[in-house]
Amino acid sequence: MKLIRFDFKKIFLGFAVVALPLMAVNMQRNSEEEVWFTRPFSFFGGLMQNALSSFSSGVRGTTAMYLDLIGVKTENKALKVENSELRAQLGAMTELKVENERLNKLLGFKQSSNMELLAARVVGKDLFLEHQTLTVNRGTYHKIKKNMAALTVGGVVGYVYRADLYTSQILLFTDRYAAIDALIQRSRARGIVEGSSREVATLKYVKRGDDVQLGDLVVTSGLYNIFPKGFPIGRVRQMKKSQYGMTQELELIPAVDPLNLEELFIVLNANTADFTPTETGTAIPPQPQPQANTQRELKEVTR
Repeated sequence: MKLIRFDFKKIFLGFAVVALPLMAVNMQRNSEEEVWFTRPFSFFGGLMQNALSSFSSGVRGTTAMYLDLIGVKTENKALKVENSELRAQLGAMTELKVENERLNKLLGFKQSSNMELLAARVVGKDLFLEHQTLTVNRGTYHKIKKNMAALTVGGVVGYVYRADLYTSQILLFTDRYAAIDALIQRSRARGIVEGSSREVATLKYVKRGDDVQLGDLVVTSGLYNIFPKGFPIGRVRQMKKSQYGMTQELELIPAVDPLNLEELFIVLNANTADFTPTETGTAIPPQPQPQANTQRELKEVTR
């Protein structure tokens, strides 16, 4: 049996390799001077510490950036939802403001006029080639009758040609079957307005020698008290005279676009109202601010 041989030189060398750095570190604590044989250990130790510190900082930075991105994405999604809601609210408020201004104008017109007017809301449009009509939410239950005039603040719309219990159909004056007695406001020349197309009407049977100019305003004559007298219909855009005819035809641009209307008035009784301009100005009285009870009345139109 062989005895284990100890190599004392190797053991001593190993002990020195381990002990000397420890002794140097202990000595360094008591002295500000660095021992020469500890410099390699300090150098490599510093490198390892810097590498570990950089790696740790990178991991922390990447993790923080990832968490920040998740937070930004969540916040961005919430902001998009809030933005959509605010846009919807802004659109609703804008629509409400426009409607309020439009209804206030209608109310002011009704209060300033001595006509008996019934406000109505447009609930349908029939724009076939044969007829151009609007359907409103007022009928015989609301005292609507056939041939009653329909108008708005800016001008004539047409007249009732069929009335049901709760709805009525308004024949637009631009329909080819419509006819309204009219005057040229400036010269008082008389004619009949008949529909021509969706955007144009024609004043027919005007005497060839009557004074007519481009841009003249054509108004209602007030005949039979269906329409108020002097209410705008349209302006002369073109004049047509045949070579041997006794009359001339005038092409008119409507004062209002009936296809864009949302509310209008049915004239229950015109009360011989006259909108003909006087020497001091227009006969249309000033429009006062609508009162609370009238506002409630007009709100019924939107029902």
